[in-house]
Amino acid sequence: MDLLPDPAPLATRLQNTLLRYHSIADSEWRIARKTKDAVVWRKPSEEFSGYLYKAQGVVEDVTNRIVDHIRPGPYRLDWDSLMTTMDIVETFEENCCVMRYTTAGQLWNIIAPREFVDFSYTTSYEDGLLSCGVSLNYGEVRPNFVRGFNHPCGWFCVPLKDYPSHSLLTGYIQTELRGMLPQSAVDTAMASTLTNFYSDLKKALKS
Repeated sequence: MDLLPDPAPLATRLQNTLLRYHSIADSEWRIARKTKDAVVWRKPSEEFSGYLYKAQGVVEDVTNRIVDHIRPGPYRLDWDSLMTTMDIVETFEENCCVMRYTTAGQLWNIIAPREFVDFSYTTSYEDGLLSCGVSLNYGEVRPNFVRGFNHPCGWFCVPLKDYPSHSLLTGYIQTELRGMLPQSAVDTAMASTLTNFYSDLKKALKS
């Protein structure tokens, strides 16, 4: 079990990694799934043997309200259908914390419930916000859960230039689910999870 990290250098490193992902050329991505709410692409991850996923869609709301629904806090558990519990383990400052959360089983429970402990950091980006995170090897794993690991991930949210009441939400996710899983099941679950994330978020923002 690791100790909690010094937040400042970890936050800087994480932010720089996400900015690098955000500058990857379109030609490097391959489309994985498309719905009316979002498009999902993927490319091989540099961090592990799976994929880095990119998701993008327009959300009809202002940037701050969207990010408040995504980052750790009171809203996320209410609307995210995959998340079953969430606890803030440590708060470093208002925009920086460590959270422990669990997710429901997926694909008729081929993918059993997972637990994650993530460092989360939210900062300004252009005219909007970036909320990013990475898993930590911290704490004991709860019984009946497999400990998953999120390699650097995050959400860029910026207002549309001509429609400032709408925002472009772009996510980068690379989750190592761990456990004995066929890669095809993981790939199917990740693409559909990301498109569902957008539709669930949009419903929550309208309510």
